[in-house]
Amino acid sequence: MVQKPTRPAMLALRWLGVGAGPTALALAFLWAGGCFSPARVTQNRLMGELHNAGSYGHGFRRAHAKGVCVSGWFDASGDAAHLSQAAVFHEQHVPVIGRFALAVGQPYMPDSGTTVRSMALRFMPPDAQEWRTGMNDPPVLPLRDARDVSDFFASQQIDPATGKPSPARTKAFGLTHPWLKSAAEKNAHRFISSGFADDTFHSLDSFVLVAADGTKTAVRWTMIPMQPVKPGDGKTGDHDYLFRTLIGDIHERPLQWHLVMTVADAHDVINDPSQIWALNDQTIDAGTLTLNSIESEDGGPCTGITFDPLVLPPGIQPSDDPILQVRSAAYMRSFSLRSGEKRSPSAVTPNLIQTYESKKS
Repeated sequence: MVQKPTRPAMLALRWLGVGAGPTALALAFLWAGGCFSPARVTQNRLMGELHNAGSYGHGFRRAHAKGVCVSGWFDASGDAAHLSQAAVFHEQHVPVIGRFALAVGQPYMPDSGTTVRSMALRFMPPDAQEWRTGMNDPPVLPLRDARDVSDFFASQQIDPATGKPSPARTKAFGLTHPWLKSAAEKNAHRFISSGFADDTFHSLDSFVLVAADGTKTAVRWTMIPMQPVKPGDGKTGDHDYLFRTLIGDIHERPLQWHLVMTVADAHDVINDPSQIWALNDQTIDAGTLTLNSIESEDGGPCTGITFDPLVLPPGIQPSDDPILQVRSAAYMRSFSLRSGEKRSPSAVTPNLIQTYESKKS
């Protein structure tokens, strides 16, 4: 007897939509293989740990809850076309919908210069399958696999007495995960720019580019700003200063980044995102991202999109990095949960954005 799909599974399949067949098959394989079985780290367990760490829920993303929609296009340079048959590396003016966000579980938290920032993008070539990617500004991910992710979320559990994570739990996580020390230290000493517009965003996970002749190349990628880069001072009393600055910047001029592919050499660890790659690896400028429009998530084009890193076109394949599977499954579960919840207005409201539009006109 064939078991009927559960409601979360039906929502997930509806979300994947036309053109995402390979991703659906990959996720079905993960479920069938028990990658997130009760004996291991499940989707519900991760969502519960995020909740205990202060995730707001109520219609918002469980992590990176405070964000704003952007849109624009991508122009390929052609320099990466020999590495991948993906249309995005061959075409000009590929439409893009994206999202800038802060890695917080609370959508109304005040902006902080030290909070992890993210850039998520959906590339939509007119006659080819889309590509989605989610990037963060720390240069490396200080987590290795599903167990590390679960342990980290558990260490961030809110102490009811203080309303904050327990310093003892955080310290214990570091002591019991010594293999993550190098990555954590690199992130702790990273350069922090003044805002979203002059920030650099990293894929963190590794992927495999596939050329037309079948040749495979392991890469990580980075979005490097073309805007002048300034250090952040963190001295502001504005609750939403990072988003206000972004709104002002994008209304003043289109914002641009170079998409730079870093090619793994023989000594780089491909399937562990906590491992730092060599500084002298080959890099390729694959093209230019231009963002010229910004909208609130209250009705904006990115609101219903889950930026699953396993939504990949022909020419880009996942590596065996286990974090990719964790991210995909967690994003899907977060999507199915919030799709059934009533959502409050975003912190970055349409009125806030329209104020800048009025000033410009």
